[in-house]
Amino acid sequence: MSRLAPLGNCHRALRRCWHPVARSSEVTDRPVRVRLLGEAWVLVRIEGTLRAFLDRCPHRLAPLSIGCSQGDTLACAYHGWRFDGAGRCVEIPALGTGAPIPSRARLEAPHGVEERHGMVFLAPEAPLAPIGDVPEAEDASFIAGDLPVLSARASAGLLADNFLDMAHFPFVHAATFGAEDPVVPPLTVSREPWSFVAVNEHEFVNREDPGVAAGIRPLVQRRRVTYRVVAPFHLVLRLDFLDAGGSNVIGFFLQPESDESCRVYSTIWRDDLDGDPGRMAAAVAFELAVVEEDLAIQQAYEDLSLPLDMTAEIHTKADRSTVELRRLLTDLVITAESAPRRDADRRTAGRAAMAGPAV
Repeated sequence: MSRLAPLGNCHRALRRCWHPVARSSEVTDRPVRVRLLGEAWVLVRIEGTLRAFLDRCPHRLAPLSIGCSQGDTLACAYHGWRFDGAGRCVEIPALGTGAPIPSRARLEAPHGVEERHGMVFLAPEAPLAPIGDVPEAEDASFIAGDLPVLSARASAGLLADNFLDMAHFPFVHAATFGAEDPVVPPLTVSREPWSFVAVNEHEFVNREDPGVAAGIRPLVQRRRVTYRVVAPFHLVLRLDFLDAGGSNVIGFFLQPESDESCRVYSTIWRDDLDGDPGRMAAAVAFELAVVEEDLAIQQAYEDLSLPLDMTAEIHTKADRSTVELRRLLTDLVITAESAPRRDADRRTAGRAAMAGPAV
């Protein structure tokens, strides 16, 4: 087998996946532009229903994101063409009432658009992997705190790698939670076709535990670390505090916008803060500081791609989870390149028709 090329933000295989493209709260009846894998999409709610289309009108290719919703339609700001929720043109003002509409006057939609755990996910083509679950998001015992959405010059693959990497904690996160002991405890990894789980238990310094200040529990305590990953960039870390009780769940979801840019969505779910908004605000601020420490490293990379060739880097037993990420994404690339591309064929044919003679 030939060596696989590194996975960049716009690799073709990523078209066969679900990606976060917005917080649900960002999408209203006013169109909003998002970028994914080098393409611009428009998101809008038409009569309350979430819709997504390539951000261009088929007439003169003007961005629909500068248009507006009108009743049950999306209207282009340039010439007023109106499209229904299925993307069909239903009105061309310049032709007058009752004029025939060209059959090719329709918008290009993605394979799918869905909402999960407070985010909008988009799949440009038929996805190979499902959208990952976050059971804690549906559990009433957990409260949620959203971090600000961050934009960065970064690689989605390298950011995912960083999230799973435990060896950098004492060095990158010395100002937040980094422990003195740099040794990474062994991880047990369980693999499914498009996901994996990595688990270990170890001792850590629990500075958040009020029981430490009260003298009820020691500063060094036990916790269970569980990473859950669904291809390509849906990552969740659950920290179970075995001595103090309770759990901290960190969701980390990546939107590869272009070759050199990503958006980072992160939410934390906690069941150990007694529903206290002040403690949740402090927890969100802490996690934001952690992410910013990571971004300081990630934005310094010159090559914004994740190597999939296992000989391109040196791996050790401390890299168990990040090696599994490379294996998972390698399987994605190989499967995407060998699987039928019905959606791609459909869109290619549609674009060829768009370039044909005017009707």
